[in-house]
Amino acid sequence: MTYAAVPAEPPGRPRAGSPAGPATPRATCVLAPNPSAMTLDGTNTWLLAEPGSAEAVVVDPGPLDESHLRAVIAAAEESGRRIVLALLTHGHLDHSGGAERFAELTGAPVRAVDPALRVGGGGLAAGDVITVGGLELRVVPAPGHTADSVCLHLPADRAVITGDTVLGRGTTVVAHPDGRLGDYLDSLRRLRSLAVEEDVRTVLPAHGPVLDDARGVLEYYLAHRAKRLAQVETAVEAGHRTPAEVVAHVYADVDRAVWPAAELSVRAQLDYLSEHGLI
Repeated sequence: MTYAAVPAEPPGRPRAGSPAGPATPRATCVLAPNPSAMTLDGTNTWLLAEPGSAEAVVVDPGPLDESHLRAVIAAAEESGRRIVLALLTHGHLDHSGGAERFAELTGAPVRAVDPALRVGGGGLAAGDVITVGGLELRVVPAPGHTADSVCLHLPADRAVITGDTVLGRGTTVVAHPDGRLGDYLDSLRRLRSLAVEEDVRTVLPAHGPVLDDARGVLEYYLAHRAKRLAQVETAVEAGHRTPAEVVAHVYADVDRAVWPAAELSVRAQLDYLSEHGLI
């Protein structure tokens, strides 16, 4: 199961149409055929390469779907490139389920924060700079959605690949108990600083359309989290004690199909409020 999106007003300025296809000079999206209320259009698998290079990197091979994995390989081959490395933004199966099979098909190692998800490759840590065929990616730790979440800064395109930390539509779930709200807020602030200090403009998310106002999106996400946290605190003060009761009160305008995911975020919010002595 995956936990990605909870509907909300759109953050930032999404590009129109499907996310599939070229998004920046170095990033192309191959969209997995796994749309749902939680995965939006499906999982965005990112194929990255420096212009003119014969080598490519793939971020989030996606679910274990043979047709999709082969479509990613075909997209690389059509551009005259060979996939030499795969990276995982985190371990949810809509991102990582096909990683082992992808390694078999391509011979490319898979790097991830979680050692259990690595296939012939190493980890991903703060300060890591990954270079392949002239392409440069910088690892940005982003725990919160999950403990093992990372983002990848693509400085040449002024872009950041955000996994499920920031989505192209709606807002993400803090997948309690692995995900923690305090960590997530710190990650959003880290990304906002990156947007300001490194002039990052484009968000390449794992679900939904590309966004062209990275700083605005991150400020929206922080404001949205503060608003939701205040709503949860108010709900508790009004006598809604259990996570399910809080969800029914705070997320009353949201499709019930995503309430189980919203409950994970509420549990993370309740833990955060309790840790800070607010409830």
